[in-house]
Amino acid sequence: MFGIKEIDANGLKKMIDDGEAIKLIDVRSEAEYNQGIIEDGEFMPLHTLPAHLNDLPKDKTIVFYCRTGARSGQACGFVKQNTGIEALNLSGGIVRWYQSGHPVVQPTA
Repeated sequence: MFGIKEIDANGLKKMIDDGEAIKLIDVRSEAEYNQGIIEDGEFMPLHTLPAHLNDLPKDKTIVFYCRTGARSGQACGFVKQNTGIEALNLSGGIVRWYQSGHPVVQPTA
C-alpha cells in the first residue's frame, strides 16, 4: 500500500523467531478472529482502533494484520496520522501467512 510500511509473511515469521519485540494486532471481525489467528495476535477490530490509540506500545514494533491486508493497511495509516507511530502492515494478511506455510492457531478464550 502507498505510504504504508509492509512486511511479508516470511519477514514477520523471522521477526517472531528472532524474538524481536513486536505487538501483533488483528483488526478483523470477531467471526474472522474466531476462525484462527497468528499466535499472540491481539483482537482489536478496526472500528475500535480509535478508542485504543493510547494503549499502543511505543517500545515494540506494531504489526497489524487482517484477512488480506486492506483493513490492516488502513489501521497503519490511521495510527501514523494520529500518533506518528509507523506500524507495519502484514502484506496479504493472514491468508498469505497461511499460504506461506506458517501456523494459524485458535484464539484462547
